Amino acid sequence: MENVYEKSLKDPAVMTVTWELVPGRGAREKAQETVILEAEKAVRGGKISAISLTDSPGGFPALMADCLAKEIKALGIEPLVHFTCKDKNRCQIESQLYALERAGVRNLLVMSGDYPVSGFLGRPRPVFDLDPTHVLALIQDLNNGLEYPLPKGSGTLQPSHFFAGAAVSPFKETEAELLGQYYKLGKKITAGASFIVTQLGYDVRKFHEILKYMEMKGFDVPLVGNIFILTYGAARAMKKNRIPGCVVTDELLAELDRERGLPDKGLEARLLRAAKMYALLKGLGFSGAHIGGPLVTCEQVESVIEKGEELSASWQALIAEFQYSRPGGFYYFQKDPDSGLNKEIPVDVDSPAPDVSGKGLYRFSVFCHNRFFEPGTKGFAFMHRIALTVKDSRLEKPLHKLEYLLKTLLYGCRDCGDCALVDTAFLCPMSQCPKQQRNGPCGGSHQGWCEVYPDRRKCIYVKAYARLKADRQESRLETLQVPPCNWDLDSSSAWLNYFLGKDHTSRRLGIGKENVKPGNPG
Repeated sequence: MENVYEKSLKDPAVMTVTWELVPGRGAREKAQETVILEAEKAVRGGKISAISLTDSPGGFPALMADCLAKEIKALGIEPLVHFTCKDKNRCQIESQLYALERAGVRNLLVMSGDYPVSGFLGRPRPVFDLDPTHVLALIQDLNNGLEYPLPKGSGTLQPSHFFAGAAVSPFKETEAELLGQYYKLGKKITAGASFIVTQLGYDVRKFHEILKYMEMKGFDVPLVGNIFILTYGAARAMKKNRIPGCVVTDELLAELDRERGLPDKGLEARLLRAAKMYALLKGLGFSGAHIGGPLVTCEQVESVIEKGEELSASWQALIAEFQYSRPGGFYYFQKDPDSGLNKEIPVDVDSPAPDVSGKGLYRFSVFCHNRFFEPGTKGFAFMHRIALTVKDSRLEKPLHKLEYLLKTLLYGCRDCGDCALVDTAFLCPMSQCPKQQRNGPCGGSHQGWCEVYPDRRKCIYVKAYARLKADRQESRLETLQVPPCNWDLDSSSAWLNYFLGKDHTSRRLGIGKENVKPGNPG
């Protein structure tokens, strides 16, 4: 059966619209009934190509989007399910994908997900077993017919039919945050993302920037811009990063404050702002618009589309209204003063690395790695012989305890056994990143601070970028695809796993193949 959303998004002559609805907490409450009623109106209106369904936004429990997606599909409109990694391990993720394929729900927006905040009898334990790049790779394998091991040989599943996309935030304030987003964007597209949706922001230069960046990199997938019909209350929460990853400036917040004093409490101004953003996105060359907002009705969304189409003929005149930049904010491209957008020329990023935290430890770690863990060195050959000698002997446990003690003191080691320190500038993503992101930052950081620990912990990828940039090695964050942790190796010596060819780094480098027997984790 034809995927109407996919067909529309890939048609350059069509401005494809998705409308974001929130399932809400409960099963048969007003929130769920409202979603269905509004989806029915969207079917009758014919202006909206897909209904986008969130997955427990803000980290609070809500009805799983899969359930409403089936009901919405039965109404005659495509659902777009937000598929996040926060609450499920890889087995549950795979099982959920099977269920969605069987139900004919094909459109997925794959994201890390908001960090869990509240649940039954307290805060839940987050999972984050896979990151979006891993899930996208799994979906790509499922679409190709997943091959899986059997007691004898292997089996192959029938191909699935998913159309999966991913998110990116071009609105980050610092160089390290922004480049982290763009580096991870490339990994997501390599892993199989078929379309990209921007995070939430109101700076037209940033919308233009992500478009030009993707063109420069040759990322030939549809790009969808996020339009949030912004109320003052939501904007104030976003300004304080209570809704992680969404960017609202002081100037915009002040405008919304004035508008809420109008007789209609600012509704007309909000809808007009959204329509102008629609016109800008269409004029810039975006493939679609992703529209959302609290208590927004189908009639309001359709009015935004209609007005946006009307305004799109003179979209350049609107550029000056959406210059919501932050003082000192980093842009990837030089500004074009004539258009108010960007030139084709990237800015100079060869400036000195900012605030390299833990510089001494980083230098010490690089020194040790280059002499004892780099294949081809005398130190590596020595350590390899030691590993072969210690393996399965009485010395294995004492060596593991010594390693764990040293790495805990130096790096806060999680003892996962599948060490990613070398991938992230010797900052442990398993213990120092609350979402355990092994391929780059999530979208929730704010001014360099971690979403979960604002003003207390810097995002580890901000710190990693600074460390690597000092050695002109920051491109490692762009090129290195890091697989998920192999929990077969949990609570074992990462040193031995490396030299014996069991962990992901040794497999990438071809180390110890002669020591790995069929069926072993390596």
